[in-house]
Amino acid sequence: MDSPHAALVAEVRQAFRTLPDRYLGAEDGFDATWHVRLGDIGHTWEVRCTAHGARVRPSVTSRRPDVTIGTDATTWLRLRNGELSGIEAFSQRRLYARGNLDLAVMFEGLFRLPCGRDPLLSLRDVRVGPLKLSTLTMGASGPQGRRPRPPAHGNDVLLLHGLGGTKASFFDTAAALSRGGHRVHAIDLPGFGSSSKPALAAYGAPFAARAVLGVMDALGIEQAHIVGNSMGGRVALEIALEHPSRVGGLGLLCPAVAFVKRDLHPLVRLLRPEFALLPHSISRSMIEGQFWSLFADRDQVDPSLADIVCDEFRRVYATAGARLAFAASARALYLDRPFGRNGFYERLAGLEPPALFLWGDQDRVIPAGFRHHVARALPAAEQIVLADCGHVPQVERPDRTNALLMRHFARVDALGRPRALSSAA
Repeated sequence: MDSPHAALVAEVRQAFRTLPDRYLGAEDGFDATWHVRLGDIGHTWEVRCTAHGARVRPSVTSRRPDVTIGTDATTWLRLRNGELSGIEAFSQRRLYARGNLDLAVMFEGLFRLPCGRDPLLSLRDVRVGPLKLSTLTMGASGPQGRRPRPPAHGNDVLLLHGLGGTKASFFDTAAALSRGGHRVHAIDLPGFGSSSKPALAAYGAPFAARAVLGVMDALGIEQAHIVGNSMGGRVALEIALEHPSRVGGLGLLCPAVAFVKRDLHPLVRLLRPEFALLPHSISRSMIEGQFWSLFADRDQVDPSLADIVCDEFRRVYATAGARLAFAASARALYLDRPFGRNGFYERLAGLEPPALFLWGDQDRVIPAGFRHHVARALPAAEQIVLADCGHVPQVERPDRTNALLMRHFARVDALGRPRALSSAA
């Protein structure tokens, strides 16, 4: 009789052996290699996918992988059987990935599940005019390359990252909301991550908001809840202010509201983002320092996540287009006019969709004190200050943040605009 270990190894081998038959294909010119390491059984498989098909080798070759994925045999089988998505496994720290993060996420969506079922997620470039917006969809997504089906329960939710970030900052939130019945779309905003980085774009909230609306149109989404962190929160507000009928509820995580005191205003106006096109590098230690400064308690953040985020930032920032987008977006945020005719807070007073504002009491980027300016403009908005939290609550306090978002959206769906609330948590 075979031992349990031998049976497990045999099942894993069969799962890899059937991958080529499940392959959904890729665009012309696509060519990527993954190494999949299953540490508990001490074996690594090499998977190479091109436009012509998929090939699996039971041992690695000299070809350098684009991505290395590490997990255990049981988790891998659950992934291949559709019992668990890769984003959920990553969220539960059962899986790690090194290399091109988008390719790591894409792997799962390239293969059908048993019995011809669709993958649990898909990663695609959504075309909006001349732009391509890299979009991760989880929860009731259709096969690779097709338009996702409407969710069976719950509404669509868009997740918009902060300045210098990518959709990866919302992996935990995407996993939680998709488990809650929502169809979730985490988007790389134009200029960031794997999305287009046009050199002549008018970077700022209006430009990004139009791009996100274009994604909604392309995916057939009439209305969605929107969650935005930092810069993504400012973009979410822009969409809600200009197109309120397209927004159900807003989840604003330390949103980049307009600065009231702008001592550097004249200098920032003179600084041209085009300077970012000049070749320059940024050290890994500097990236790590900036990353950790976003959090109040680094013990709440998985060090492996820090490695992945820092590697991804350094890879993306190596391109001139990414540096230009970063500088131009930062300048636009800083120069956002707070008061006066058509100033930010005057416009904010007319916000229609129900909004939940979450602030971190230790946030050094957008201090929680900005809630007082928001309260004067929007006295009915719910505002919560998270204790011992920095600038990225969905990463530092994911359970609390995700629970509050789901409560807010459930209430919006059931009752519409919530009554005014203000509290601390």
